[in-house]
Amino acid sequence: MANPRVWQFVVTFILTGVQTTGAQTVSDALAFLVTNPGVQTGSIDRDRSATLSTSDAISRGLLANLATLPVPTSSSGFLYRLNPKFGTVERATASFGPFFVERALTAGRGQVALGLTFQHLHFTSIDSQTLRDGSLMTTANQFVDESEPFDVDRLALALDTSVTTLHGTVGITDWIEVGFAAPVVSIFLDGSRVNTYRGRTFTQATAHTRSIGLADLVLRTKFTAFKEGGTALAGAVDLRLPTGRPEDLLGAGSRTLRFTAIGSVEGNRVSGHANAGVSVGGLANELSYAAALGLAASGRVTLIGEVLGRWMDGPGRIVPVSAAHPTIPGVQTLRLTSDPSSMNIISMVAGFKWNVSDTWVLASNVTVPVTAAGLTARFMPSIGLEYALGR
Repeated sequence: MANPRVWQFVVTFILTGVQTTGAQTVSDALAFLVTNPGVQTGSIDRDRSATLSTSDAISRGLLANLATLPVPTSSSGFLYRLNPKFGTVERATASFGPFFVERALTAGRGQVALGLTFQHLHFTSIDSQTLRDGSLMTTANQFVDESEPFDVDRLALALDTSVTTLHGTVGITDWIEVGFAAPVVSIFLDGSRVNTYRGRTFTQATAHTRSIGLADLVLRTKFTAFKEGGTALAGAVDLRLPTGRPEDLLGAGSRTLRFTAIGSVEGNRVSGHANAGVSVGGLANELSYAAALGLAASGRVTLIGEVLGRWMDGPGRIVPVSAAHPTIPGVQTLRLTSDPSSMNIISMVAGFKWNVSDTWVLASNVTVPVTAAGLTARFMPSIGLEYALGR
């Protein structure tokens, strides 16, 4: 005769069917998928705490990639300076500059540049655990003398985002420029929670949702403090405004202020740039560091490689924890929860900028994560187009 637990699942499935939601917000969908586990843990309070923690960890992981996503640099591809010897305005560098790393020189007095960049993120894992294949364990019961759980809830989560960023910069003087970046984010989530008891599988919940909207707006100011030949030092201040809806994971929900020190060396064909910054407010306090190397392969093409690093204080990572089952001797209950640890994210970027016509510059690159912290995609392609006005 079948185990009574199996009949319980069958009856519940027939009477109620699979729980499905087209949740109004992404946060609602994530909470729905990890709430009310099918595993009988005997502790409602611990379940509630763990599911809220797991949902929050995934949400914060997504926010760490979106609400604080490095946006395209405010530096224009074309930098101009007055040549006092001839009394003419001419290009200051042979390179078209990095993608995300700031360079110390500003655009030049009266120079205006506008750009549009598209990025796509196809998330495949969170803290080294696969998201999409249904192997992410959220709750389980396991006998202490067995290697595998006999009762387990697993989550399958398809999560994709697209980011379209309008950005621009205006040269106030040859030493100061201001800029902005306005990212519009589209998030698609399709998930399911499946319970497996002694080899029998039951789909318990599904969720589908999509959100689109303006993420957190970035306002920038950059000033060159020192310039001699091809060497320059600069500082920048970014203010990230809470314009994105936090419930849809489009924004951090509070202002972020970032201070960045910038150093650049511009040669005839090769250029190097380094950034070091600190951010306060928003999702978490953050230290950032970045470096870029550019090669002017010709007068119209620049090849670029970048390294981007971010250390965030306390977003946490998801980890399994175990506790003795309160009513079944010899059984350990495993739950997925989050810890308060910091997050270290390192990525590498490679691509090119091509002066397709006049002052139009086409930029294309691929970002590849080096670390596995938080939500990660195997690679993130990006393509953009920039136009410099006034030349």
